[in-house]
Amino acid sequence: MRQNASGALTSLAIVAAAFAALLVYVVVKTDGDWALFFQLSVNGVTLGSVYALIALGYSMVYGILKLLNFAHGDVYMVGAFVGFGVLTIFGGPLNPTLPVWLLVVTMLTVAMVACGGLGVLIERFAYRPLRDAPRIAPLISALGVSFFLQNSMLLLVGADFRDYNPFDLIGLEGVDVGPVFISRIRIIVVATAIALMIVLTLLVARTRIGKAMRATSFDREAAMMMGIDTDRVIAATFFIGSALAGAAGVMFGLVFSQIFHFMGFLAGLKGFTAAVVGGIGSIPGAMLGGLLVGLTEAYATGYASGNWADLIVFSLLVLVMLFRPSGLLGTPAIQKV
Repeated sequence: MRQNASGALTSLAIVAAAFAALLVYVVVKTDGDWALFFQLSVNGVTLGSVYALIALGYSMVYGILKLLNFAHGDVYMVGAFVGFGVLTIFGGPLNPTLPVWLLVVTMLTVAMVACGGLGVLIERFAYRPLRDAPRIAPLISALGVSFFLQNSMLLLVGADFRDYNPFDLIGLEGVDVGPVFISRIRIIVVATAIALMIVLTLLVARTRIGKAMRATSFDREAAMMMGIDTDRVIAATFFIGSALAGAAGVMFGLVFSQIFHFMGFLAGLKGFTAAVVGGIGSIPGAMLGGLLVGLTEAYATGYASGNWADLIVFSLLVLVMLFRPSGLLGTPAIQKV
């Protein structure tokens, strides 16, 4: 336990040193352009909040089943389209018939419920029959589900981009913190993401289903012998993780406006990167990893270019895997003998 804590502290110290080096870079190379740095930080925290919600789904499913659910990014994509559908039904984005705050809450709620249900269906029909199969089988199934969701959405709504953009009117208002402007919609997204993360943490730590999740994650067979309905626990895990992905999809649409059927692929990879960087299977690690990936992408875009952003983000994954394979807050796997 002491070794794990020491390793996590060392990893966090390395991350802190890297950000200190970035601060030095800002001073030396940009003539102290702190306004740009803080504006990029706001953008990075917003994007990182979205990635953190996606990463939580990866971590929860992996923690329970040791399964990499590569269809998770496409569940996020479905959530973005469900949110857009709700927006359209209620007269938006041009003439919403509901107050803005109620419309946002409705979009989030419907997307979370729909994606949670989709996650349960995916688990029931694509993963549960393969639960005792070799590990490559559910992995291939996950890729198949990913392609199925992408192409189903393509057939249903077409390849055109859908635009939340006029709804961006709520983003034109905000607060000025010195030279930095923070739009209202970014504040809403970050606050909502933090609230969802806190609720998830409390659910896992203090509720009966959360305790059952932890028991199932530790030893599924032993949990079954203790009377825990592991099928129900796994279904609940997929529901919660997929609901968070649905919320992330709506948040992305609200902040970045445009959505399309293939948006889940790259976002899913970055959510997976965030989960691995933070320590896959660790809820705090998924949150930390999401913020680090979001900030890294924002800084790379601002100080280098958008063409370098993805390269730098995935280089972060490689570096973490080289120096701390279990992730920044992850626990090394126990080798059974």
